[in-house]
Amino acid sequence: MKNGADRIVDVLTAWGVDHVYGIPGDSIDTTVDGIRRQADKVKFIQVRHEEVGALAAAAEAKLTDKLAVCLSIGGPGAIHMLNGLYDAKMDHAPVLALLGQVDSHLLNTGYFQEVNTPHLFEDVAVYNRSITSVDHLAEIVDEAIQTAYSKHGVAVLTIPDDIPQQKVAAAFQPSAVPFQTTIPTVPADKVAAAVDLLNRAKAPVVLFGTGIKHASQTMQKFVEYYKLPFIQTLPAKGIIPDDHPNSLGQVGKLGTKAAYRAMQNADLLLLIGTNYPYTAYLPKPGRVKSIQINLEASHLNKRYPADIAIQGDAGAVVEEILNSSLQPTDGKFLKDSQAAMATWNGWVKAKTELKGSPLAPEVLFNEIKNIAAKDAVFAIDVGTATSWSARYLPVGPRQSYTISSWLGTMGCALPAAIAACQVYPERQVISINGDGAFAMVMEDFVTAVKYRMPLINIVLNNEKLAFIGYEQQSAGQLNYAIDLADMDYAKFAEAAGGIGITVTNKQELASALKKAAQSKDKPVLINAYVADDAPLPGQIVLDEAKGYTKFGTQFLAKYKKMPKLPPIKDIMRHFF
Repeated sequence: MKNGADRIVDVLTAWGVDHVYGIPGDSIDTTVDGIRRQADKVKFIQVRHEEVGALAAAAEAKLTDKLAVCLSIGGPGAIHMLNGLYDAKMDHAPVLALLGQVDSHLLNTGYFQEVNTPHLFEDVAVYNRSITSVDHLAEIVDEAIQTAYSKHGVAVLTIPDDIPQQKVAAAFQPSAVPFQTTIPTVPADKVAAAVDLLNRAKAPVVLFGTGIKHASQTMQKFVEYYKLPFIQTLPAKGIIPDDHPNSLGQVGKLGTKAAYRAMQNADLLLLIGTNYPYTAYLPKPGRVKSIQINLEASHLNKRYPADIAIQGDAGAVVEEILNSSLQPTDGKFLKDSQAAMATWNGWVKAKTELKGSPLAPEVLFNEIKNIAAKDAVFAIDVGTATSWSARYLPVGPRQSYTISSWLGTMGCALPAAIAACQVYPERQVISINGDGAFAMVMEDFVTAVKYRMPLINIVLNNEKLAFIGYEQQSAGQLNYAIDLADMDYAKFAEAAGGIGITVTNKQELASALKKAAQSKDKPVLINAYVADDAPLPGQIVLDEAKGYTKFGTQFLAKYKKMPKLPPIKDIMRHFF
């Protein structure tokens, strides 16, 4: 007769789960023991911090669109997981978290490490249950997974440690095989109205989000036939290859000037598969017409007023538009946008040829591009790593790009790289982190060593919380509390059992990347000393200009000298 822990593993394997991230401990040990007994079916990946386990699960779910699982003890371990689970929640990734709890007879006695986890996780979870009996444990695990998939979020189960070791007689058949989500049918009347708007537009622009992830070919066909310039949100980067001739990159602080100008000059805005929050970079409401397509109804008409709002699968809706009486534009707006993008790309290319030591970040990312495999996975951390990758790391059709897009949590890249190595063992994995972000999770570099994961981990070492410094400046504030004590991250990597290399110039970097790309069973850490160069917004808007002016005035008054500024030609290019 099986016990509850065995049933948990049975349900997980029925749903295709073959590994779990976590740390064992007293209040989760009976569940972990069930995994041990079926280790041939479910691999236990031991992390060094519960947050890393949760962040790895979140990244895996984002990369694969499949459920990922993490576990921890109750109390402190569960609390550590919250950050990673919020990342999953905010990026709509299906994750199951199994949390331990004190034995049932000790509940509500204020026992050691007893925390009210159902209350604590109420906001993060789309499904949140505390197990009280072994009898329906398997059914609840199955329902939790169903809900995580159908609601694109986090399911949390709190399990008192005495319950999984109890025997259960009844068999249970998981619902994995018959399960499927319902997709709304495409409304013909709204498609006809959308086509009518499209046929009348002279200067349309489209902003794509991750909702087009499984319809990239359809979207390419759409932008090419209709002669449409397109922008992609950062989490959608590379879904349509960055080098597509109609691409204008991203829009916003990390975007391109061409994208900003296209938004300002458009007469029709299409928002497809996105809930883009930075509305200041969209056309002023009421100035242009808008067509919005999204599978999630709550995202329609949320950020921008919609003239036509269509709930449905983006690929299916656009396919219907293409099969209707859609007529291409005359292509003038596209040509103008392409010309602006060509000018931008010329600026970008010139920056990749900068010389000197420490490295220019633009040079570093260009070198990464040169050694990246055709199917590389890029795990990008929050901060300047995000800024520079947005502009200087083109993502191709077979490559993957993952970030913490909505929570924006520092320390997300290394856990994502660990997850990528686990689910894509044959693909090259490159994680890029600032020194501030990497220091938050660096203990788990040894996890990559332990499981012989040949990831390439690059630390952008400028001894500073650089992006926070830029934020302070643009807000008109003097820089404060952003300097970091230097650390020899390469020596750390060697101490952890990996390969560590320090680089300060382009030649050293090229050699290090070549060596890293050849590693087959060890992670490589490249400690790259980079220049503290500000990634200017694609278009400096008035509020930012006022902020930088205020910062400069305060700096001059306090230090009796001008602050270090980007070259005046760069400022002029991004402002006018």
